[in-house]
Amino acid sequence: MSDAFRSQLRALPDFPENLPDFDTATAPADPVALFKLWLDQALAAGVLQPHACSLATADHNGQPSARMLILKDIDDDGWHFATSRASRKGRELAANPKAALNFYWPQLGRQVRVAGPVVELSAEASAADWDARPAADGSRNPDWQLYAVAATELEFWQARHDRPHIRHRFVNPLPGPAGSS
Repeated sequence: MSDAFRSQLRALPDFPENLPDFDTATAPADPVALFKLWLDQALAAGVLQPHACSLATADHNGQPSARMLILKDIDDDGWHFATSRASRKGRELAANPKAALNFYWPQLGRQVRVAGPVVELSAEASAADWDARPAADGSRNPDWQLYAVAATELEFWQARHDRPHIRHRFVNPLPGPAGSS
C-alpha cells in the first residue's frame, strides 16, 4: 500500500460528532427488544434501509463469503432472511449451516452482530415470503428458502470518540432468558 493511499484512508471522516449514549446497565435485558429499540432509533436518525445487513457464510472448506440482504423477521426460530437454495449462499448454508449477520448504522456509530446455527423454515413460510416480495407476480419459486439464524451470540457495539467503544454481548440468548456477558 502506498503512503499516499494510507494517508488518504486515515484522513477519511470518522463517526458523526454527536453519538448517542449507551449505558449497558440500563439496556433492555432482552437482546431482541434492544435490537428493535436501536432499529427504531436508526429510522429516526434517517438511516436508509436499517434492516439491511451483511450475511457471512462459509463453504464446506471454511472459505468465507459475505453479501448484503434484508432482515425479514425475528421470532422464536431466530433472525429470518431468505435466498435461493441454488445461490452461492444457499449452497454454503446446505454444506455448513452457520452464519453471522451484521447491521451497521454509521449515523449512530452502531453495529449489531448476530451469529449462530441456521435452520431452514417451512415450505409454507418460504412461499409466503416469496409472495410478499415487492416484485412478486404470483408465480412460485421452489428454490426460495426462508432461513433463521438461531442466535447463540449477539453483540451490540456503540462507537465513542474517546474510545474504548462499548460492547454489550449476549451469549446463548435464544431460546430462554437472555444471558449477558
